[in-house]
Amino acid sequence: MRVMIDMGHPAHVHFFKNAIWELERLGHEVRITARDKDVTLQLLDAYGLKYTNRGAGSVGTLKKGLGMISTDFKMLKIARKFKPDIMCGILNPYTAQVSRLIGAKSITFTDTEHARSAQKMTFPFTDLIVTPEAYLSDHGEKHVRYDGYHELAYLHPKYFTPDPGVLDELGIGKDEKFVIVRFVSWEASHDIGETGFSLEDKIQLVKEIEKYATPIITSEGEMPEEFRKYQIKIPAHRIHDALYYAALYVGEGATMASEGAVMGVPAIYTNNLKLGYMDDQESYGLVFQYSPNKESVKKIIEDIRSIFQTEKTAWNDKKDILLNEKIDVTSFMVWLMKNHLDINKIMKEDPDYQNKFK
Repeated sequence: MRVMIDMGHPAHVHFFKNAIWELERLGHEVRITARDKDVTLQLLDAYGLKYTNRGAGSVGTLKKGLGMISTDFKMLKIARKFKPDIMCGILNPYTAQVSRLIGAKSITFTDTEHARSAQKMTFPFTDLIVTPEAYLSDHGEKHVRYDGYHELAYLHPKYFTPDPGVLDELGIGKDEKFVIVRFVSWEASHDIGETGFSLEDKIQLVKEIEKYATPIITSEGEMPEEFRKYQIKIPAHRIHDALYYAALYVGEGATMASEGAVMGVPAIYTNNLKLGYMDDQESYGLVFQYSPNKESVKKIIEDIRSIFQTEKTAWNDKKDILLNEKIDVTSFMVWLMKNHLDINKIMKEDPDYQNKFK
């Protein structure tokens, strides 16, 4: 089997990497294309994954439209030469559209309900839409659900072992508590019309965290001067090691909140955008959700105080319950790709089939 996977974002590298290694171990051929966005290429290099750089993409509605045509042509040229049986991506219009042009099957993974524009450019062309069970929307006959999260594809204990050496890289003492704080840029297409906390609110939150632990801040875009002394300074592929040892995550980014939750790190998620997997993790008591406003700051401060009064074992117990009820997402992904022609039939005739991957 020949599989072509496009990486449009750093998180996609984490999501697909274990499936790629397993497919290659089983003798399948995998071709990777990648957008030069943030640290995507650095992550691919760090994991030793060979790829074709398809460019940096465009900013602005008109430029994005023209850029899509250009990227489709680039992808089409690569796909015609590689001749994939399956093309995969995370809400990726290019893999879906190009698959139709060359007669390949397309599998689209997503966990983001509100990314409407990308859905319109992707779903009509793809063969399968694959989401977590907790996903809030229904996309009809093409839609396949699994009981897990994207983050379990790379942070399931079967695949992830934390490296305590990251504490030295962070300059953190063995018994020192620290909190990872993340602020996003609000420039993604699905973030249009949304904003986060004001700088004043962010400063207030960081000052509260300082009472209990060392803040370590990661931020998309320019870091405000007030926060630079706390800016994280480790390679991008080491962030999950750091998050594992954190006492808490506070931030506007849902992916990192979910990553913390599946590792037993309580996460305070501050965002107006609703996500089914965030609601699901909240039901396990691992995620606390708030809209970013003045009133929320007070409630978040109360949560921070409460979390630091709770023993670490309590969060690990919640995490163990979650992991016991979720599947090994990577094994499911590999099975999905190998059985792509019959997947809808299998899943509809036996909805419990996925439990084989627990």
